[in-house]
Amino acid sequence: MTHFRQNTDSRQRPAVLKDTLLFLCNRLAEHFGPLHWWPADSPFEVVIGAFLTQNTAWRNVELAIAALKKTIPLTPQALCALQRQDLEELIRPAGFFRQKAQRLQLFATCLLEKHQGDLDAMLSGPLSQVRQTLLTFKGIGPETADSILLYAGHRPSFVVDAYTRRLFKRYGVLEGDETYEDIRALFMAHLPRQVDLFNEYHALIVEQCKTFCRKRPLCENCPLQPECPVLL
Repeated sequence: MTHFRQNTDSRQRPAVLKDTLLFLCNRLAEHFGPLHWWPADSPFEVVIGAFLTQNTAWRNVELAIAALKKTIPLTPQALCALQRQDLEELIRPAGFFRQKAQRLQLFATCLLEKHQGDLDAMLSGPLSQVRQTLLTFKGIGPETADSILLYAGHRPSFVVDAYTRRLFKRYGVLEGDETYEDIRALFMAHLPRQVDLFNEYHALIVEQCKTFCRKRPLCENCPLQPECPVLL
């Protein structure tokens, strides 16, 4: 079982928040085990999934990606060569298919024109600068940008979603009115900037909130139950 190391150097008192975040990560990792997220065969497939997963369930994204894979190789060249109407029909299961088709092809076109289709080249450079560039694309907001950076680019950019806000508000880490950037900055500042840690932690948060910390929580058998402030 992978554990993410806490600061145990007696010469330095580790920040309480850092210890809390690492404790929660390790407790969830012990319960759920490795989750190996994001499931994809290539970094560009991750990008496609990051666009498609907006405002829909992941099972719908899987249907759309499966349909694409039966038709074209998942490359920016093939995506741009596909007729817009055909692309829309293939990704229909993911919802908002016209909007998503347009945005996918705009992204793929820029990738080809500015980086010769090299996603690694697009995502290289200072993290904050690359992130800001991603945010200029139509259809890429903070969560999508961080997903692309972390899962496609293997850059240490923490992904925040509604599950993150729910879990850490209930656990007392968040007040509940923080912005996306506030929450991301908290994780970025108090955790080691390790891709594997950020990757696994986000997956664990999602699994925890789907299984136990639902809108109506199922607290029985929850791995965080003994210390959860909601129950104290």
